[in-house]
Amino acid sequence: MDKRRVVVTGYGVLSCVGNNVADFWDSLVNGRCGIGPITRFDVSAYRTKIAGEVKNFDISSCISVKEARRMDLFTQYAVAATDEALKCAGLHVGSGEKRSDGDRFGCMVSSGVGGLATISKESQVLFEKGPDRISPFLIPMMISDMAAGSVAMRYDLRGPNMGLVTACATGCHSIGEAFWTIKHDDADVMVCGGAEASIVPLGLAGFCALKALSTRNDDPLHASRPFDRDRDGFVMAEGAGVLVLEELGHAVRRGANILAEVVGYGATADAYHITSPAPDGNGCARAISMALRHAGITPDELDYINAHGTSTSLNDKYETLAIKAALGDAVSKVAVSSTKGTTGHGLGAAGGLECIACIKSIETGIIPPTINYENPDPDCDLDITPNVARKREVNYAMNCNLGFGGHNGTMLFKKFEN
Repeated sequence: MDKRRVVVTGYGVLSCVGNNVADFWDSLVNGRCGIGPITRFDVSAYRTKIAGEVKNFDISSCISVKEARRMDLFTQYAVAATDEALKCAGLHVGSGEKRSDGDRFGCMVSSGVGGLATISKESQVLFEKGPDRISPFLIPMMISDMAAGSVAMRYDLRGPNMGLVTACATGCHSIGEAFWTIKHDDADVMVCGGAEASIVPLGLAGFCALKALSTRNDDPLHASRPFDRDRDGFVMAEGAGVLVLEELGHAVRRGANILAEVVGYGATADAYHITSPAPDGNGCARAISMALRHAGITPDELDYINAHGTSTSLNDKYETLAIKAALGDAVSKVAVSSTKGTTGHGLGAAGGLECIACIKSIETGIIPPTINYENPDPDCDLDITPNVARKREVNYAMNCNLGFGGHNGTMLFKKFEN
């Protein structure tokens, strides 16, 4: 197992700051925020009226209108991001085409929330018109695993297939488990990541009830402000981030362009609280250390961490403690940033999007900034790359994600060398 190396050969994005990887990365580097007033429904009665909506999305370039009607929006996002990722990897097939080695191609594209829009719509039908009027597609559209199922059916991926659900760590854990699947020789290629589309009345109302969201409605471009002293909550966002992972020998034999190598993965639990991270940051710290151990590197070899950095009071404080505990004296050498100031919080899609940011930092030698950082918080005393991107050689980049329920996930990427 140790001899099987895993590399990244493709990536695809849908986000509030760009519907492809190039536009997404350009927005991150230049700090162009995609958060604005919610446009899809009346928010006058809500405490929070802003979000990071995907804009100008057209699924027709990937699937027919008829197919799209049978998919919740999160599944459409997953298919669109996968389409870009497979094209990037040079592994794309059209709908209905077969792969000769499809048994060795798997899929773990997951969602933290699933088809909340479908659940909301069909619940209203049930209450207003009765059970006989419910759509026969309710169940297959709402279930969280349908992103993985639909992607597999469309692109003939017949290997290991599942939709993992760990809230806001979903995308990260999906990539990590796909990494292990290849390492264990159960697949040669895995399509993996996260997709989310929960900016609907029920989703917004639920997070408002938790008082987890920013209420900076009059200034949406500055509402998400990770690690800033005046942060007042996260901003909901949506989209998808999908990677193509591949066993190195398989990639080399077909002449693939290798973007980075996957060298570590950490997964732990706080076992503490349904929404709050553990106050000592121990769970996240152990996930960071686990990924470093898999890679066989010391903390002072790590160059960049894309932090979970949600812009909530507790997360940013406790995540700071976790990073400091895991890295020790090396913490001052590591550049940290949270790209959620630009993108908002993509929930189950966050891990996929932010792993792509890590890979792009390796490719380009640029650390994307933490925007909207105006007032330092002594509880968040990391080098968070405030407001302006930084040039730096990045050999190792790590993504951290934390999910409700105490789930912690980390992914570690390395600049590829033969």
